[in-house]
Amino acid sequence: MDWLIQVTAAFSNFVWGMPMIVWLVGGGIFFSLYSKFVPFRYLPHGISLLTGKHDKDSEKGDLTHAQALSAALAGTVGMGNIAGVALAITAGGPGAVFWMWLTALLGVSTKFFTCSLGVMFRTTDKDGNVHGGPMYVIMEGLGKRWKPLALLFAFAGLFGTIPSFQANQLTAAFREELVPDSWVSNPMLFNSIVAVVITVLVAAVILGGLKRVAYVTSRLVPVMAISYLLMTLAVLFNHASEVPALISSIFVQAFKAEAISGGLLGVIIIGVSRGVFSNEAGIGTEVLAHGAVKTDEPIREGLVGMLGPMVDTLIICTCTALVILASGMWQDVEGIKGVELTMQVFGQELGLIGQILLAIQILFLAASTMFTYWYYGEKCFAFMVGQERAHLYKWFYLFSIVAGCIVTLDVVFNFMIGMYGLMAIPTMLSAFILAPKVKAAAQVYFAKLDQQK
Repeated sequence: MDWLIQVTAAFSNFVWGMPMIVWLVGGGIFFSLYSKFVPFRYLPHGISLLTGKHDKDSEKGDLTHAQALSAALAGTVGMGNIAGVALAITAGGPGAVFWMWLTALLGVSTKFFTCSLGVMFRTTDKDGNVHGGPMYVIMEGLGKRWKPLALLFAFAGLFGTIPSFQANQLTAAFREELVPDSWVSNPMLFNSIVAVVITVLVAAVILGGLKRVAYVTSRLVPVMAISYLLMTLAVLFNHASEVPALISSIFVQAFKAEAISGGLLGVIIIGVSRGVFSNEAGIGTEVLAHGAVKTDEPIREGLVGMLGPMVDTLIICTCTALVILASGMWQDVEGIKGVELTMQVFGQELGLIGQILLAIQILFLAASTMFTYWYYGEKCFAFMVGQERAHLYKWFYLFSIVAGCIVTLDVVFNFMIGMYGLMAIPTMLSAFILAPKVKAAAQVYFAKLDQQK
C-alpha cells in the first residue's frame, strides 16, 4: 500500500504546483475584473430565482434552479466541509483557511461564467434530454477540433467524481469514533460490511436516475446543512470571546512562511486546493448540474451558480474551521486527521450527543454527495462511450464505493484532488475563450432587469 500512497501523492503534487494555483486564482481575478464585478450587484436576483417564480414549464431542461443548486451543493457540502477543512488545517495550519476564503471569493465570479456557459452551450438528444457540462461547452462553443480538450475533462471527471473519498471517510467515522472496539476486531470485515450498506443505499437512489437524485438532494442538503451550522454555532457560542483572535490568526498565519513545513507556498497550495475541493469553482463539475436546469436564460443560472461558493466555503467551511481552531485539538492529536479529527472535536465540545448528531449529518451529506457524483461521472462516461452504454457506469461507480472503504485516506484523497486539477484545465481554458459571449449576454439580460424595476 505504501507504493500506492507514494504514486498518488506524486500525482497530486505534480498537478497542484504553482502553475495550477495561478491558473485558478488568476482566472478568478480575471473573471472578476473582466465582468467589472457587475454580477455581484444582481445576487439578490439570483436568490429570488430559487423561489421558482421565474420558472417556466415551456423552457427546456430537467431541473429547477433550486434543484440544480441543491444538486451542485450536494456535490460540495459534505466531506469537503467536514473532513476537507480538517485536512487543510492539520496540513497547513490556520493560514490555509484564508486561502480557502480567497479561492471562494474569486470562485464566485468563476462560477458565474462557467455556469452561464453550461446553459449557453448544451445539447438535446432525440428523446428530449438535455446534456450540459464543460465537454459540451467545448464542443458546441469552440468546435469539434477541440474535442481532445473535451475528452480530457470527461476522462478526469470520470475518475475525479468517484465516491471513494466520501465512502472512506464515512467508514472511518463509524469505525474510529462511534462503534465499540470489539466490533472492529477485524477492520477489513467491518469496512466490507459498511461498504455493502453504503453501496445498497446509493444504488437505491441512483438507479432512479437524475430526477430522483435531484428530488432527494433538494430535501436532504438544506436540512442537513442547516442542522450542521446550528451545531457549529452552539460550539462557537461557548468560545465567543476567542473568535476574534481565531479569525486574526487565520490572517496572520496565511502569510507566515513557517506556518508549516512546506513554507508559505505550501500553505497557499493546501488552502487553494482544499478550497477548490470544497466549492469546485473552476473545476467544471458544477457545470454538469447547472447545465441541466430548466431555463432559456444562461445568465440566470450563472447568478444561481454564484451562490455555491458563498454557502459552501464562506459560511459552512468557515464555521467548521473556527470550531476546529477553537478546540485546539488540531495541534494536539497525533496522526488523527480528516473526519476523525472533526468527530473528536465535536465529541470534546458537545459530548457523545454531538458525535452522534454529526455522524447522522455526515451519513446524509456524504450520501447526497455520492448521489450527485454518480450523475457527474455518468455524464462524462456517456460523452466518451455514447449514451446507449451510459448505464454500465453505475456498476463501476458502485464498485468504487467498496474500494474507497478499503484503501487508505491518503490514496483516495490524493487521487481525487489530482483529477480535480486536471478537470480545471479544459474548464478554465474554454471559459477564458468564451468569456466575451457571457459578458455580451449578461449586458442584455441585466439591461432587461433594470428596465423592469
